[in-house]
Amino acid sequence: MRFRRYVALGDSFTEGVGDADPTRPNGVHGWADRCAAALAQHDPELTYANLAIRGRKMRSILAEQVAPALALEPDLVSVYAGANDVLRPRIDIDALVAEYDTAVARLSEQAHVVMFTAYDPGESPVFAFLRGRFAIYNELVREVAERHGATLVDFWRLREYRDDRYWDVDRLHMSRAGHERMAAAVLDALGVEHDLRPPVLPPPPPLTPAERRSAHLAWAREHAGPWVGRRLRGTSSGDTLTPRWPTPVTPT
Repeated sequence: MRFRRYVALGDSFTEGVGDADPTRPNGVHGWADRCAAALAQHDPELTYANLAIRGRKMRSILAEQVAPALALEPDLVSVYAGANDVLRPRIDIDALVAEYDTAVARLSEQAHVVMFTAYDPGESPVFAFLRGRFAIYNELVREVAERHGATLVDFWRLREYRDDRYWDVDRLHMSRAGHERMAAAVLDALGVEHDLRPPVLPPPPPLTPAERRSAHLAWAREHAGPWVGRRLRGTSSGDTLTPRWPTPVTPT
């Protein structure tokens, strides 16, 4: 496939959180930037916008990002939404995905759409109890993608992400290696030739049981606790942020 105008929508997954780069807006790089740069190798005139903001839930993404994206007249749109909703105590998954379906229908009238399932949390000590809820969400997303002819990147089935090294220290967002792998997965799903290679991962450090317990406690104190606190207060790490690339740029 060949594209000229790519717009990325979503939350922290698409914004690029976990792939730190202080030279870029919001201090992150991410898989979408990497995909855009690879697409530009096929067409140097390709432009790229990224409207994603960390912490956004489904309805906020649809309300804040879909119309601005369509105004940019894209021929390729990627959208990832819903994972932050599934993590909430109460959710009507069917109603939520029905709204998603309506938005994807609008986007697909103008552009080719790339969608994603959510990651399988089955091996997570914190989120494993939500595995069934994520499985239902993912099956509904697969139906939406099929109905509208969207390209689906099935994150649930990318089993290499069971390796902790594909995740940032907060265990909630992909690491740089995770974003690199996701960029390749998206391009592969689109059938776009690229020169991205699997990330070279250093060997994991051996940990004693005591060191492992200490690492879990440090994670709970430094990352899980603040995350839960924000949910209880109804705030988000993205409340003060704006989209990284709200107007089209030449990707690098």
